[in-house]
Amino acid sequence: MYLPALTIETDPDTLHALMGAHPLGTWVTQSEGGVTADHIPFLLDRDVGAHGMLVGHVARANPVWQTLGQGTESLVIFQGAQSYITPSWYPAKQEHGKVVPTWNYAVVHVHGTPRAIEDKDWLHRLVSRLTNTHEAPRAAPWAVADAPAEYIDGMLQAIVGIEIPIARIVGKWKVSRNRPGADRQGVVDGLTANGDEASAAMAELVQCSPNVSSG
Repeated sequence: MYLPALTIETDPDTLHALMGAHPLGTWVTQSEGGVTADHIPFLLDRDVGAHGMLVGHVARANPVWQTLGQGTESLVIFQGAQSYITPSWYPAKQEHGKVVPTWNYAVVHVHGTPRAIEDKDWLHRLVSRLTNTHEAPRAAPWAVADAPAEYIDGMLQAIVGIEIPIARIVGKWKVSRNRPGADRQGVVDGLTANGDEASAAMAELVQCSPNVSSG
């Protein structure tokens, strides 16, 4: 990933927060058959190893898990807030006109060598954790135990677990850090005026991100 110095984000809590808020990762693997991308909801075990551990599962019918014994590193991409930025929001447009559009985004890239897990008890704990995590905000959360045990057993036989010990984690926060303060405020005001959740999320990132511009 192209990573200009102004966009680098290294704070572990910030990176982990994005991963938790946007858990559907794009998992990119490579084998003799070429490059494959799968979209997997992951959980992060922060306290495992130096950088944490990602855990998830794929369908047993998905051939990707059968290639993991080759020991090849894979990449998981977590996409956070993103938004088009019009130069019309910059006061600099009125001052000198030397402005162009851009696209703001926050993203985390996680690198690690994955392994497949077929242990039934491990899989049961995983799907229970996934379910409890994502059902928690609901007024009447569904639980794995709500389904018949024999049905769950059949479902577990149809999946394979994935563990990815994190070897390297990289964050890119392209959130107008290169713009002067007045332009950054113009971006925040413009995004806020859009009135949608995606724009509001980016406005918050721009507002909270340190201003490293010399302008």
